[in-house]
Amino acid sequence: MRKTSLALSILMLAGVAKAFAATPAPACDGGDGEVRLNLTVEGVRRAAGNVTITLYPDDPDKFLARTGKIARIRVPATVPATSICLPAPEAGGYAIAVYHDENGDKDFNRTMLGMPKEGYGFSNNAETTLGLPRFQEVRFDAKAGDNSVTIRLRY
Repeated sequence: MRKTSLALSILMLAGVAKAFAATPAPACDGGDGEVRLNLTVEGVRRAAGNVTITLYPDDPDKFLARTGKIARIRVPATVPATSICLPAPEAGGYAIAVYHDENGDKDFNRTMLGMPKEGYGFSNNAETTLGLPRFQEVRFDAKAGDNSVTIRLRY
């Protein structure tokens, strides 16, 4: 009986190991684009809700404009960081804005005074002490292939 259960345990572990080995690395959401933004959002304080990532083109007039985005992706929040691979249409300039939608209502919540209730951040970790950052502060260049971008949330 003891040998049978040991053999069964070994077979089960081998099956689990094989399943993990056969699992491919996650591809970029939305397809395998030529330009891949490997984004890490650091400082996520709770594994609740989603992290919402918005990608903007190299155009100051479109940055944070309601209809200016290239893509918006929502991924489950993970502590202490949330990572995702985001495809970009081509090599060039971009800007990213992120927020931690803790309550999952798909809205960036603010207090009655207009102050953020949820964590937020921008590419280049642009400062927001005196208001929203300027486009040139958040703009970055992406080349063909893999590009690493790290954004730290502020709460």
